Amino acid sequence: MDIQTNLKEVVAELPENVRLVAVSKFHPAEAIEAAYAVGQRIFGESKEQELSGKYEKLPKDIEWHFIGHLQTNKVKYIAPYIAMIHAADSYKLLAEVNKQAAKYNRVIPCLLEIHIAQEESKYGFTFDSCREMLRAGEWKSLDHVCIAGVMGMATNTDDTTEIAKEFHSLKTFFDELKKDYFSDRPEFREISMGMSHDYPIAVKEGSTMVRVGSKIFGERIY
Repeated sequence: MDIQTNLKEVVAELPENVRLVAVSKFHPAEAIEAAYAVGQRIFGESKEQELSGKYEKLPKDIEWHFIGHLQTNKVKYIAPYIAMIHAADSYKLLAEVNKQAAKYNRVIPCLLEIHIAQEESKYGFTFDSCREMLRAGEWKSLDHVCIAGVMGMATNTDDTTEIAKEFHSLKTFFDELKKDYFSDRPEFREISMGMSHDYPIAVKEGSTMVRVGSKIFGERIY
């Protein structure tokens, strides 16, 4: 398993405007160090305890992205250093991030997780519930949160037409939100979509950030 070769291959395929989040969850610090040695700086984790251990151990110029479902009671542990939260799936979570970020005088970028897949996922706003939350306007008072874009996961299927359709729906929704709520906010610019098995489709459909793990690090060791 040559992490560095795999990483370079993925990076070589990505257009300049698409950033790579190397999904390092369940992989040891040594795997991250190998990717770091060839220039990768953004890593994605989804378990607070595992992330905290790696944060302590690894170089401080790593940009840690929290990509899993985040429970409100875990926010306080990552608030001092997290660079981005990809799965803000409720106003309650955004408010908690705001509260914890304020303690460190930080503004934490968050992406709104939108449920676009066919699968009955427990997490993510529907298009309508997201519109409703933004329309209500309370988010505007969250001075320590920056809503930086949207995130979504396509259905886990081999049907590339379905995957493309779901990613397209997220890009269309991003454009709508940009026009209706964030036209004067340049920081609202990220569309985090695409994983190891479908990121080339996501890039075609307008992704600005792909979350690739197994294609770089191999299958996870649970």
